[in-house]
Amino acid sequence: MGKCKKTKGTPRLPVYRGEEWLDVELPHQPQPWLLGRQRSVSKDSDQRVSYALVLQQLLQEHSWRWPRRPIFFFSDLHADADALIASLVASGGVRKTGPGDGDFKLTKQGRKANFVIGGDCFDKGPSNLRLLRVIQRLIKRGARVRILAGNHDVRIKLGIGSVGLRRDPSSEHFFIRMGNKAVPFLKEVVDHYLQGGDALKGVPSNRECRRILYPSKGWFDEFPRLAGWVMPDKRLERELRRMREKMEEFEADCQRVGLSLRQVYAAVFKWQSLFLHPKGEFAWFFARMRLAYQRGSFLFVHAGLDDRAAKLINRQGVKRLNREFRHHAQDDLFEFYYGPLANVMRTKYRDVDMPLTAKGVDLIHQAGIHAIVHGHDNRHHGQRIRLRKGMVNFECDATVDRHTRRKEGLKGLGAAVTLFYPERQVLGISTDYPYIKVFDPTTLSQKS
Repeated sequence: MGKCKKTKGTPRLPVYRGEEWLDVELPHQPQPWLLGRQRSVSKDSDQRVSYALVLQQLLQEHSWRWPRRPIFFFSDLHADADALIASLVASGGVRKTGPGDGDFKLTKQGRKANFVIGGDCFDKGPSNLRLLRVIQRLIKRGARVRILAGNHDVRIKLGIGSVGLRRDPSSEHFFIRMGNKAVPFLKEVVDHYLQGGDALKGVPSNRECRRILYPSKGWFDEFPRLAGWVMPDKRLERELRRMREKMEEFEADCQRVGLSLRQVYAAVFKWQSLFLHPKGEFAWFFARMRLAYQRGSFLFVHAGLDDRAAKLINRQGVKRLNREFRHHAQDDLFEFYYGPLANVMRTKYRDVDMPLTAKGVDLIHQAGIHAIVHGHDNRHHGQRIRLRKGMVNFECDATVDRHTRRKEGLKGLGAAVTLFYPERQVLGISTDYPYIKVFDPTTLSQKS
């Protein structure tokens, strides 16, 4: 491909530099986003007019502000460094120069852009630590990197971070509540940092480790009294049932990967020193983390919004949303995990989720936000535009991590990036769609 050029009505395509070092096949030819239909666009069932007409109406009713810099959005990497590296090349912001994880440089476009990592860096595999080190190299290369909170990331932080705190029925169950999702990460910590004859020096007995890691015997009586005012009865019953299951399963899950309870205990406190101590190797990860990121009319989050978050944004702005997130995630684990802020990183707009209604969408529009960009709900054919209650959603979880791809029958390694250009274009690039999807408001027509 030649140099990236754009004239009026022509998509601004990225240049892939270093494709020869990748094990993925990226699309090269553009296609108008709306031609994808069911694979690329979706709307509420009660909307009877065409997708293009709805989008035209929304663009005419509201004056969209576009970001001043290009934004490259990556989401749901789930501990797959190869997926991130290939996605960085797909963005045009990075040139791959060799086979190693650190063999890349920022391009001229990459030096101008904002790289937004939209949450869920942790879990699934193959390596949390390797992915984090690639992100760290990207930052050290001079990239402007924004990291958003994903439900997997925060669940790990709350769970492992709660061990060793004063016993409190509101939070003492968080570690076991993670269940087997935390086990591969703890195994990585053991393999990388806790080898040798003195690795378990000072670690208490299995019995004492169990007492510290598990909730107390009275938790099943105390938690319902504490949580009843914030959790509906059905959700509370489900929470108690899941906790019983996870308590029964946890040690067996650890044993399957070769971890004793004493090794788990040692890994927990090593993880805390790596991630939560100010001088820890990965302290930068949570220090950079935000719940939401706004540029122009675009709000970037991991999952979505409900009416409560919409009201907070309308009244006090996205900066306040982030301040509330940082405060609660550090000082009030219970209120955060079961409160409205956590919905921003875990809603899938199901009946069991807190709703986003037309009233909430109106509040968001009043705040100058006209498109929500998120991951969390994975797709098999690249990114999708979803019209929800009059709000444009760019759904960008394109199933890039190899664990999920293998589980869901997708072939090969994955890569995906969604590009937001100041020239009023959005591009969706994925290894699972044969074209580069191009959303250009100037080319919308009812015939699309």
